[in-house]
Amino acid sequence: MPPCAFPISVDDILRAGTAIVAAGYCMYGSATDMVLTFGLGVHRFTLDPTLGEFIHTQGPVQFPAVAKRIYSCNEGNYALWDEAMRAAVDGFKQQDPPYAARYVGSMVSDVHRTLLYGGIFLYPADRKSKIGKLRVLYEGFPMAKIVEDAGGIATTGLFQGKIQRVLNLHPTGVHDRCPIILGTPSDVQTVLDIYAQVSAETAKREAAAKSKELALS
Repeated sequence: MPPCAFPISVDDILRAGTAIVAAGYCMYGSATDMVLTFGLGVHRFTLDPTLGEFIHTQGPVQFPAVAKRIYSCNEGNYALWDEAMRAAVDGFKQQDPPYAARYVGSMVSDVHRTLLYGGIFLYPADRKSKIGKLRVLYEGFPMAKIVEDAGGIATTGLFQGKIQRVLNLHPTGVHDRCPIILGTPSDVQTVLDIYAQVSAETAKREAAAKSKELALS
């Protein structure tokens, strides 16, 4: 086989998510869906097995104006989450009416539902997985691109000491990981507001403790 005319190195793909020009996924279930974005809107295609072709069935896909009240996360990790994440999920459950819990355990399935019906998908960092579990390059970036192009928000939550937009991350390795919080803007903003509140309260407590320490010294 002749050498590639344009050799590709790992450095060519280790770029910020803002460099992505297209993203997509396939969803296998009662129907086979393919969801794609090239930066000009998200479009959904469904396989017609009688034709052997994907038929355009929806697009441009946008998060619904009136979203379903659904939160999606692995609550088995609840005890390992930080204070803000526990407070956010508790808040969703204490709404009137409360949010429904839906969690398949497959990112594609959970994000696909979130994209079509609204709500929020959360896979935060925790005490055991301090940098999260999902891969930045081939899970975080593609889904964040699709979600943003459909009018949603994709953030890491508190990651490496600050709140970050997923697409602003700049991986240094192919298998780098990050936390993911994405979905309907109002739901994601609720989580971000709780992080801001908890951070402010923590800073206030630390300042008071430091002031007390100085007074005693």
